Amino acid sequence: MTTKNLIKTAAPEAPADEVKTVRVTSALGSGVETITLSHHLNIEGVSYLPGTKIRVPSDYARRLHRQGYVART
Repeated sequence: MTTKNLIKTAAPEAPADEVKTVRVTSALGSGVETITLSHHLNIEGVSYLPGTKIRVPSDYARRLHRQGYVART
C-alpha cells in the first residue's frame, strides 16, 4: 500500500508590512479599509490566518467587525 503526501506546500509568507487587498463581490461604491483579522477567515476560496492584515470594502469591514473577525488594536 502506498502513502500519498497530503501536506500541501505553504506559499511563501508575505512581509509583515504588506497588506493584501481582498476582492469581495458585494462591494459597491464603498471605500476601502485595512483590518487585522482575529480569527481564521475564508473569503471566496482564499484562507487568511489570524493576524493577517487585509484591505476590504468599508461595508464588509463593518460586518466582519460586528461578527468578531476584526482584532482590537
